[in-house]
Amino acid sequence: MAILKHIASKNADYGEAERYLIFQHDEYTQKPILDDNGNMFLREEYYLDGINCDPFTFDAECRETNAFFHKNQSFNEIKSHHYIISFDPKDQEEHGLTGEQAQKLGVEYARENFPGHQALVCTHTDGHNGSGNIHVHIVINSVRKYDTEPQPYMEFDRDSKAGYKHHLSDRYRIYLKQKVMDMCHSNGLNQVDLLTSAERKISEKEYWAKRRGQKNLDEHNTELKKKGLTPRQTTFQTEKQYLRDAIDTVASQATSQEEFSRLLSNRYNITFKVSRGRYSYLHPNRQKYITGRNLGTLYEENHLLQVFQENSSRQHAEKSHSTDRPVTDFSEKSKSSASVQTDKTTHSFLFIKSDLRLVTDLQHCIKAQQSQAYAQKVKLSNLKMMAQTVAYVQEHGFQSKEDLDTALSNASAQSTDARNTLKSTDDSLKSINEQIHYTGQYLANKSIYFDYRKSRNKEKFYEDHRAELTLYESSLRILKEKAQGKKLPTLKMLREEKSRLTELQTVQRDEFNSRREYERELRTVCSNVDIILNHPHIQESLHETSQEHSCFR
Repeated sequence: MAILKHIASKNADYGEAERYLIFQHDEYTQKPILDDNGNMFLREEYYLDGINCDPFTFDAECRETNAFFHKNQSFNEIKSHHYIISFDPKDQEEHGLTGEQAQKLGVEYARENFPGHQALVCTHTDGHNGSGNIHVHIVINSVRKYDTEPQPYMEFDRDSKAGYKHHLSDRYRIYLKQKVMDMCHSNGLNQVDLLTSAERKISEKEYWAKRRGQKNLDEHNTELKKKGLTPRQTTFQTEKQYLRDAIDTVASQATSQEEFSRLLSNRYNITFKVSRGRYSYLHPNRQKYITGRNLGTLYEENHLLQVFQENSSRQHAEKSHSTDRPVTDFSEKSKSSASVQTDKTTHSFLFIKSDLRLVTDLQHCIKAQQSQAYAQKVKLSNLKMMAQTVAYVQEHGFQSKEDLDTALSNASAQSTDARNTLKSTDDSLKSINEQIHYTGQYLANKSIYFDYRKSRNKEKFYEDHRAELTLYESSLRILKEKAQGKKLPTLKMLREEKSRLTELQTVQRDEFNSRREYERELRTVCSNVDIILNHPHIQESLHETSQEHSCFR
C-alpha cells in the first residue's frame, strides 16, 4: 500500500535536505540528533544517488543552476520539492522488498517523472514513528536544468524547457500517483487506490501539528499532576479535528441541511455555508472557512445529504414503532434492559480477514495494453486471485451464485444494523456527556445562587455576578428539560451510566468493524466470481490448476 507525499520548501539551504537524508533527525523538531561533542549521527542504513548532479555537491550545483537562470533569488520562492514514496511494511515479509530494490525503483521513478531536474534519491529502511517501513525520498531543485521531451501531463510548453520551474498541477499530481500504483503492481507489491479521495483527509501539516500539540499537552499535564491538580484535557485536538468531531455528532442527528446548520451553530459555534455546491465550515477561532474537501469525503455535500436522508427515514420508522427511552430514566427497569442489551452485544461477531483482492480488469488497464510483459504478469496474478476465490467459495460451503448473493445481502443488512445500533449508543453517550457538563456547571454556581437569594440588594448582587447566575439558570433549565419532569440525576449516577455506555460502545464498534470487513470481503468474492462466470476459458484454467470441480457450473 505505497503512498505518495509532497512537500514544497522555500529553504534556500539545499544542504539541509542532504543532511536530513544522511543524518539522524528528531521526528518532532526535525533537528539533527547530536552527541556530547556536537557531532551528528549517521543513519544506520540509507542508499543515496544523484540525478543530473553529484549527490554530495547537490547544494552547490543547485545554486549554480539558479544563478545561471536568475531564479530562486527571493526568499518567498519555492526552492525545492520533496516527494516521499512510503511502501507497505508487509512488502518486506511478503514480497522480499529490500532497501536496494526500493532505491532502484525510486531512481527509475525520479528519472521518468522528473526529467531535466537535479534530484537526490535516498532510501531509508527505519520507517517513520517506528513503523519499520521502507520509504524513498526524492528531493528536486524547483528549477529545471535541461530541456526534456513534452509529456502528456504537461499543460504548457514551458513545462519541458530548461530554466523554468517545476509546476505541480492537478493533472500532474494524478499522473504521479498513477505511476506509483503502476510501479507497485508491476513489481508485485501491495497497493491501494491513491486516486480516490480519503474519507478523513489528514494532511502532513495537520499530522505534525497533532503530534507536537499532544507532546506539549502531555508535558503540561505532567506539571499539573506534580502540583496535585487534575488535567482538564488529555487529548490534543486540531482545529480540523474539532470540525470533524462536531460534524460527525451533528450529522448523525440532523435530518436536513437547515437542521445541520442550526445544530452546528448552537452546539459548537461553527458557521456553515454552501457556496457553488461546496460545503464550508468556519471554526470559532478562525476567520477563514475550511472546505469539506480539506476535511474528507465524509464532510462533503454528497455524503452528508445521503446521511440526512437515512436519518429522516430512520426517525419515521422509529416513530411508527415506539419512542426511545429518556436518557435520564435511571429506574431499575431501564438498568435491567440495559444489562440485557449489553449481554446480547457481548457475543461479538468473529471475523478473520483473508488476503483476497479484486481481480484486475485488463480491458481498462492502460499499462497492460501498452506492455505485453506487464499484461502477462497481471494475468498470472489474476489467475492466482481467482483460484483463491474458488477455494474461498468451496471452504465456506457456497453451492451456487444465489447462495453467495444471499450471503452478501445478509452481511450488508447486518452491517447496517450494527452501524445503526452503534449510532444510537453514540447519541446516548453524547447526551450523557452533556448532562455531566451541565450538572457540573449547575453545582459550581449553586452556592452563588443561594447567596443571591439571601442578599438584600438582589439587583446589585445580580449585576456583580451576572455571568455565574446566567450559567446556573441556563444549566438548570437544560437539565430540567432532559429530566422531563423527573428528579434530576446525581453526578454519580451520570458517571455510572457513562461508564456502562462506554463499555457498550467499545463492544458495538468492534462488532460493526468486523461485520463491515466481512461485507467488503464478500463483495470482493462476488466481483471475482462474476468475472470468472463471464469468461469460460478462465474456468478451464482454474479447473486444470486445482484439479477439482468448482461450483460455477
